Order: sequence, then structure tokens, then C-alpha cells
Amino acid sequence: MTTTTTYIAFLRAINVGGRTVRMERLRALFAELGLGGVRSYIQSGNVFFSTDEPDRAALTRRIEEHLERSLGYPVPTLLRTVDEVAALLAAEPFKGVEVTPDVRLVVAFLSEPLPADLALPRLSPKGDHEVVGADPGAAYVVVHLRDGRWVTGELFGKAYRGAVTSRFLHTTEKILAAARKG
Repeated sequence: MTTTTTYIAFLRAINVGGRTVRMERLRALFAELGLGGVRSYIQSGNVFFSTDEPDRAALTRRIEEHLERSLGYPVPTLLRTVDEVAALLAAEPFKGVEVTPDVRLVVAFLSEPLPADLALPRLSPKGDHEVVGADPGAAYVVVHLRDGRWVTGELFGKAYRGAVTSRFLHTTEKILAAARKG
């Protein structure tokens, strides 16, 4: 018996830094891999699809290799099931964090768990972001805007070698809702 799984692919390096990919093209690239029901959400690299491929790591490699060959640059791909994203949000990882006009809540999707010795919460040296928690697939970051801007920096220290792509909490909620509409 085969089981079909619906994934959300959170892609890094899509429509940032001068690398523009139209969503029609991105959906076509996923469809070329034989993935079903391919849809996208907004222009920042969020793709929904279904597959009966049981090996997530192999599927991730296949997607990343195809995107790199087709686009000419690496596109780290972090796959999560709809249920995994729903569970992440249901856990309320930012419960108790006061949101102000200068605070943003960010889900950082991880390709590998954070190092076991990374103490959390972790406040950046400049106090512009704080990692308030993590699980093996995501870290939860409170961003303190400086002059209305998010000054990006190293979130986890030099010891972390995995890929990371971030989405605002409210965007993650909208991505999940769109994926469920399937």
C-alpha cells in the first residue's frame, strides 16, 4: 500500500538577491519531477505538492538537484508535511511574547537540528533577535526591528552548518491555510 503525502516545500533563495523565478516556472519545475497537485503561495518560494515517495531525504535531494540544474544556483529545500506545520503552529511557540510595532515573530525552518549545546533562549550580541525555542525542524525567533528594519545576522552561531529559510509567523499561518485548501 502506498501513502500519498502532501508537502510544503519552503525554498531558500527564491526571488531574493536578484534571483527572480516566476511562480509558473517554479510550479513547472516541480511538476517535471512527477509531483502531483503542484501549487505555490506568494512569490517567496512556497510550493505545495503530493507524492507517494517514502524517502523524504531522497526527495529533497532530487528537488534540490533539479532546481540547481534548471535555475543555475543552489536552492536549499526544506520539506514539511501539512500536519507537521499544523503541529508546529498548534504548539504556540511564541506564547507569551508581546508583539509591538517593532517586534516580528519568525519561524526559521531548519535542515538539521540546532547543535545540542546551543543554549536557548539565545539573544544576539546586538539584541536585535532572540531565538526563544527550537525543535528538530524549526527555531522560533523574535526579531526586534532597528529603525523599522530587520537587520539579519547569524542566528545560531558558527557551529550550525545546516540550511535555514525563514517565514514570518503570520505568513506561515497563511501558507498552512493555503496548503489545506488543496
